[in-house]
Amino acid sequence: MVATRKMDELEKEIRNLRSLVLFREDALLEKKLVSLRGMGKLLVPEKELEESIGQARKSLFKGC
Repeated sequence: MVATRKMDELEKEIRNLRSLVLFREDALLEKKLVSLRGMGKLLVPEKELEESIGQARKSLFKGC
């Protein structure tokens, strides 16, 4: 009887873990807006970041 109860508890834990994993996968697949400018400010000086963004815009729209 103790083994049966323990097995039931383990099966319940496995179901809970499966649900948690599926929930986390769904949350990871959601599209979220990300501010690259905000992230860049943490890594480089703002002046350098603005210059790089300007160069990227020029190269991106060069062929238009």
